[in-house]
Amino acid sequence: MRKPSAVLGSAVFFLAAPGIVAGLVPWLLTANHGLPLASAAFVISGSMLVAVGLGVLLHAFARFAVEGSGTPAPVAPTERLVIGGAYRHVRNPMYVAVLAIILGQALIFAHGPLVAYAIAIGAAMAAFVRFYEEPVLTRRYGAQYQAYRNNVPGWLPRLTPWRGDG
Repeated sequence: MRKPSAVLGSAVFFLAAPGIVAGLVPWLLTANHGLPLASAAFVISGSMLVAVGLGVLLHAFARFAVEGSGTPAPVAPTERLVIGGAYRHVRNPMYVAVLAIILGQALIFAHGPLVAYAIAIGAAMAAFVRFYEEPVLTRRYGAQYQAYRNNVPGWLPRLTPWRGDG
């Protein structure tokens, strides 16, 4: 896949997947409920989670287009295994970022249903990774993915970046 089409494909997938999961659905869950903002500490903490999550999410999507010449969408995968940037700290930065965005909104609005939604989404993501992504990546990239998987945690980021190249 050429880079311009990878960038366009990633942008479309960004709107279709995390845009709906971390944007539209939380908005629908909180809209028309007259939710007040939480305490200042919760609003600040939640805003930081949303901002950091959005930054990591945008960075991770860009890595797919630039480093992998593909998209995060299973229908237009990368040509190469993406292991740079945030992927040197955690294997699933997009999912972690989406969960941070949802939980940040839950803090901002002190809205329990968003916490329950984040738990459900997290469970669905973990199942998708375990039963679809990991087997596909193992078949596609073999030993390179296995070395990466052995050195980079899936969900809790390592503090220092992994320096291996797979």
